[in-house]
Amino acid sequence: MTDWRIIFMGTPDFACPTLQKLLDRCENVVAVITQPDRPKGRGQKLAPPPVKELAEKNGIPVYQPDRVRNPDFVDIIHTLQPDVIVVVAFGQILPKALLDIPPHGCINVHASLLPRYRGAAPLNWCIINGESETGVTTMLMDVGLDTGDMLLTRKTAIDEDENILSLHDRMAVLGAELLAETLDSHASGALVPQAQNDADSCYAPMLKKEDGLINWHCDALSIHNQVRGLAVWPGAFTTIDGQTLKIFRTGRGTGSGKPGTVLQAAKGLFEVACQSGSLFLQELQLAGKKRLECTSFLSGYPVVVGAELGIAPPEA
Repeated sequence: MTDWRIIFMGTPDFACPTLQKLLDRCENVVAVITQPDRPKGRGQKLAPPPVKELAEKNGIPVYQPDRVRNPDFVDIIHTLQPDVIVVVAFGQILPKALLDIPPHGCINVHASLLPRYRGAAPLNWCIINGESETGVTTMLMDVGLDTGDMLLTRKTAIDEDENILSLHDRMAVLGAELLAETLDSHASGALVPQAQNDADSCYAPMLKKEDGLINWHCDALSIHNQVRGLAVWPGAFTTIDGQTLKIFRTGRGTGSGKPGTVLQAAKGLFEVACQSGSLFLQELQLAGKKRLECTSFLSGYPVVVGAELGIAPPEA
């Protein structure tokens, strides 16, 4: 535990374990800054961010600025007199005027081993690109995009069949633990910031729906990684009989044939040929239907061996 006044900035589920860790340590969290409530679900009712719900549950004042660079909001941060600002998946770029306020800096928990995978979706892209290892990094923020000096890192292996959901949850906890270690080292004066080597960096852009489109002319491993990395959103997808088919879980096979051709579709096995190797489609969803395991899917939607899966039409 430090004796610092801490402002926490974060928005999604990923940030909640770190805020909870601060509360468990009895840190003096004087305010939480999060994104505005957004429409959610079919009814498009306004829903609070997960971080807001956790903060209000614990009686912490919450601010939800449309733009943190607004001078009036920067004045509010000045008034709160933070010693340090902790940032986890907040969702807005912090201006220099705000970064300069806390004497112990703004510390970001970033979900990659910097300088690799700077940007909005590092976990997704490390899976899509077939990485066998990732981790979390704490850094002192500057005005660049994830370019600040690194403080501490912690590594973790990625199983070849692990998807974004399980990795996300593991990394959220790992990040909370690393932030606690970072604060203790920072308060004791033991931290030695390290500059990043820009030559070792790559960009992990925000995901787009079209990133989920499967190209069966890729090898089986690449498509398997695409499915794993996009299992939450937007989901990997193709078409069958002109209908959009989302694929959430796959297994690799050794079958061969024209890319996109169905090799097996019976007894709980739905195998599709890729450019090299094949994929067993294990969890699927037709547009407008329920998400199903392969056996249940084939029971309700018989598929003919030799059928071809193709490019999905644009959705309305």
